[in-house]
Amino acid sequence: MNPLARKLEHFTRLTAADKAVLDDLAALPHRTYAPHTDIVREGEPPRVMRLILSGWACHYKMLEDGRRQIVGFVLPGDLCDLNVPILRAMDHALAAITAVSLVEVSTDTLGAMTLNHPRLLRGLWWETLVREEILREWTLNLGQRDSLERTAHLLCELFVRLECVGLADGPKCPWPLTQTELADTLGISTAHTNRVLQELRTRGLIILRNRTLTIPDLKALQRVALFNPNYLHLEREVA
Repeated sequence: MNPLARKLEHFTRLTAADKAVLDDLAALPHRTYAPHTDIVREGEPPRVMRLILSGWACHYKMLEDGRRQIVGFVLPGDLCDLNVPILRAMDHALAAITAVSLVEVSTDTLGAMTLNHPRLLRGLWWETLVREEILREWTLNLGQRDSLERTAHLLCELFVRLECVGLADGPKCPWPLTQTELADTLGISTAHTNRVLQELRTRGLIILRNRTLTIPDLKALQRVALFNPNYLHLEREVA
C-alpha cells in the first residue's frame, strides 16, 4: 500500500476514492537523491512539498562552525514541510540519509485533493498534530531526559513510525543511521552515543546488526525511554 495512505488510515477511515487519489499522487514523476546529499538547502525558496516514497531523510540546522543539529527524520509516507511554500526561504535544510525517492507536490495539487476529499484533509490535520507532538517530545528529550532515555526514546519513535507504514518486520526494522547522525540528533558526542548504544545492547534491549535494528521487547525499551503509550496517536479509533 502507498505509505501515505497506510499512515493516514491510522487517523481516519479512507474510502476507495481517497486511496485512489493518494495513489495518483504517488504516481507523479519521481525524483531520486543519493545518500548524504541535500534535497533542499536552507535559504532556498521552498516552492513545493515533497512526499517521501522510499528512503530516509532528515531536517537539519547548521552552525557557521560546521556543527549540525538534526531536528527531524523523514520516513516513507511523510509529506515534508506541509506549510513551508508560504515562506520566502527555507529556515532549515532537508537532506537524504539513504537513497531517497520522492514526488514533488504543488500547493494547487494538494488544495484540490483536500477540497474534494475531506477525509484526506482530516488525516493531514492529524498528521500535522503528530508532527508537532514529535517536536515537543524532542524538546523534552534534549531538556530533561538523560542520554540513555533520549536514545531509547528515539529508537522507539522511529520503530513505531516505520511499523505504522508497514516497514517493520516483527521486532525488526531498517536502521541506516550512523553513530554520528545519532549524535547530531541526540545532542551528545559520538563517543558517548557509542557508550549508550553499548549499554542498551548489554541490557538486551536492542540488537544492531547489518543495518537492522531489532527490539526484542518493545515495552521494556519504552519503559527505559519513559515513552508515553499514547505518543504519535497511532492507536486511536478511526472514524
